[in-house]
Amino acid sequence: MSRLEGKVAIVTGAGRGIGRATAQKLASEGAVVVVNDVDSEPAHETVDLIKAAGGTATASLANTVDFAAAKEMVEATVKEHGKLDIVVNNAGITRDKTFHNLDDELFDFVLDVNLKTAFHTTLAAMPYMREVAKKELQEKGEVSYHRKLTFTSSVAALTGNPGQYNYTAAKGAIIATTKTLARELGAFRINVNAVAPGFVDTRLTQAKESGDGDFGIPDAMRGLAISMIAVGRAGKPEDIANVHAFLVSPDSDFISGVTIPVTGGQFGGMG
Repeated sequence: MSRLEGKVAIVTGAGRGIGRATAQKLASEGAVVVVNDVDSEPAHETVDLIKAAGGTATASLANTVDFAAAKEMVEATVKEHGKLDIVVNNAGITRDKTFHNLDDELFDFVLDVNLKTAFHTTLAAMPYMREVAKKELQEKGEVSYHRKLTFTSSVAALTGNPGQYNYTAAKGAIIATTKTLARELGAFRINVNAVAPGFVDTRLTQAKESGDGDFGIPDAMRGLAISMIAVGRAGKPEDIANVHAFLVSPDSDFISGVTIPVTGGQFGGMG
């Protein structure tokens, strides 16, 4: 039996990159996956890829910056699939500027996408994770099994990174969230952990010259970042997905409150 057979998972920001790879990995391990992304086309592409590989997935276009939308997404998941076992809070964005050039609009936008989505999705999940576990404790004296929450942070939150105050503030808050929720939810056998990727090839780190709009970084910066990775290559979304899959599996039932850097031995501040 696959590690996640019979489990129901929500993965946010799953239309592309790390989120897509994580949704695919969880589905390949047997989970039913709700693919959440505000962009319809990539969300449905992820669902199609999962189904083509023999997995089960549905799409959700909920913008979980809005709590009502997050609540609706979670309620629809439980109504369709009967329960919720796993939440992977992965949605994220960058909008880089040096600190003295930031304004409230740019600061709020990055915090909303990276932090508020995670807050709202996790809060919406509590009646179907914490409260269900609490009921099991009251009725049976024990929780039936471990439920799992994971977050995508960034190694930049651990090291700092020039031009990314808004992003590192949000990703640092994700690490603090992980530690606090691990303490609050441990009695209900809900494991809470985070993954902190280093430099990973996604649309956020593609060469700026071939980037679209606000996405991408200059070639020279890409080269510098990759030169600081001990294993000699940029990370791939699948590298991060593998760690999320471990953390939401029974193999990690005695791990909670940790942030795992997945960097290829990277040193320096790029994340």
